[in-house]
Amino acid sequence: MDKTHRQITKIARAAQRYSSSVLSQMGVGSTEFECLRLVRCNQGTNQEFLRGQLNIDKAAVARMIGNLEKKGYLVREKDPQDKRSSKIYTTEKALEVKEDRNDAEGQFYEWLLEDIPPEKLPPFLEVLEQLCEKARAERAAGYLHFKTWLQAQIPTPPGEEK
Repeated sequence: MDKTHRQITKIARAAQRYSSSVLSQMGVGSTEFECLRLVRCNQGTNQEFLRGQLNIDKAAVARMIGNLEKKGYLVREKDPQDKRSSKIYTTEKALEVKEDRNDAEGQFYEWLLEDIPPEKLPPFLEVLEQLCEKARAERAAGYLHFKTWLQAQIPTPPGEEK
């Protein structure tokens, strides 16, 4: 039984919806933002990498890159090793999008926290940090500990040993 009733997910989803509305005012959709994030973290990447990461077809990636280039968020340069391919880079304008989105999310979380009594905030933030660190470490471990825990939760049928 989920003791949290997925409330962490619901809060994150509400913050994401708000930040997506801020992005849409800048003319950037959620998939475009994800594309910008991937390029920012993998400067000089190509369309094939983005296609695989975003799980969309070649034509959709080409259109999205073209649109983001027209909006001034990406630039393409011919790959010197492969003249049929281009390397893709973010511009300064793309970094502003990231900062604006982060600011929007941060402001939303600040607003959520403003009604928490001052004496309750430090313990809450400490527990939140512990949860975040555990989730980060588990992701890095390939969810191995969680999968083991999950397997242990499955009841053993009578007459069988684990």
